[in-house]
Amino acid sequence: MQTNLTERDRFIQTIKRQPVGGRVPTFELVFYLTMESIGKVHPTHRNFVQWAQMSESEKKAQIADSADCYVSIAEKYHHSAIFVHPNPWDYPNTARLLEAIRERSGSQQYCLMLAGDPTFAMPDGSGMMAFTERMYEDAEGLKKEAETSLRNFTEMADFYTKYPGLLDGFLLCSDYCFNINPFFTGEMFDEFIGPYLQRIITEYHDRGYIAIKHTDGNIMPIAEELVQCGPDALHSLDPQGGVSLSEMKRRFGHRVALCGNVNCGLLQTGTEEEAAADVRRSLREGLADGGTGYVFCTSNCAYTGLPLERYEMMNRIWWEEGLLP
Repeated sequence: MQTNLTERDRFIQTIKRQPVGGRVPTFELVFYLTMESIGKVHPTHRNFVQWAQMSESEKKAQIADSADCYVSIAEKYHHSAIFVHPNPWDYPNTARLLEAIRERSGSQQYCLMLAGDPTFAMPDGSGMMAFTERMYEDAEGLKKEAETSLRNFTEMADFYTKYPGLLDGFLLCSDYCFNINPFFTGEMFDEFIGPYLQRIITEYHDRGYIAIKHTDGNIMPIAEELVQCGPDALHSLDPQGGVSLSEMKRRFGHRVALCGNVNCGLLQTGTEEEAAADVRRSLREGLADGGTGYVFCTSNCAYTGLPLERYEMMNRIWWEEGLLP
């Protein structure tokens, strides 16, 4: 087992199901509580409608401040990875933000990831009927849209290959599931989601990137299909959707890394005792059998409205009790 690994190394080796020793790595899909935690507005909540009118020096200052926000949170809570949410979202300025994070944090200290999911997410209530009708009446049209989206995301990945060492991978964040069951049946998944998910993951891997698939809710009926698409890891293993970390480890831990499972609902509205007990349950189940291929984090993210003291309690328990066997 290697020693003196950076947090980036530890995260990537864990995602690849290799033993790392020390504490189990942790990160968050998003940490929105930046104002309360470090006195900075989260970069996605900043209004850059006048970006085009800014001078180059002001743009540089804004990018540097966003980078400082990301790195300050990672340092404070000992995160191993940073999921970067660019604002404004365009390739050149995103590359500048990634470069600023690398400079601010010490080159390869953290695993840096961007959003990169071309697949259809389950539609919201206003669009659910129309999308469902299209699956039956315009299947070929939907597949053409899926092909276009796949091509666009592959081109995005190609852009970042021009900057070796800048980006480590992608989080694929289209949600497929309600808490009760997936929106897509197995047959629908196999027709409209799986082929494109598998292909984009292959494209990312071919370019040297890691790929983590996120979806909330009850993934159990389509868990095998998700794993077959070849992601390096699955996130968020939502206990509010009935997802058992122990069961996922038993069935799939030898094939895919697993991230998450701390119950966000209990963190927000449960008693302190209930929340702490669930944090310890997640750690206990994740660390079983050596903890290889397990990343500790919430079952969603540190979202607006989650009490900061609850997140910090979770983080403190992980720091004190999250040592790998």
